[in-house]
Amino acid sequence: MSSTETPVVAMSAIEIRSLEQLLAVARNDTGQSERVADFLLSWWNAVECGGWDPTALWSLDQELADAILVVLGYIHRARRYPDSLGFGPEFEALHRRWRA
Repeated sequence: MSSTETPVVAMSAIEIRSLEQLLAVARNDTGQSERVADFLLSWWNAVECGGWDPTALWSLDQELADAILVVLGYIHRARRYPDSLGFGPEFEALHRRWRA
């Protein structure tokens, strides 16, 4: 690791569960799935995949909105992209599903 690289911050059990829940929802074909995919893909590559509108939380079930907030907290704390955490294949599949 170079001196400018941020060390990997381990995900807590709740953060892992929240991310896995969001990935599972984003694989479906509903309005909520699209909003969740938008959030996840904006984390992966906002320039290529588009940004995420935080008001999308208003149209999600409370459980999904809470999961996004948990993952967002992790993103803020860890300062890492999902592929650097071992989730590259899952995000590539989401990209093919929602942006290809």
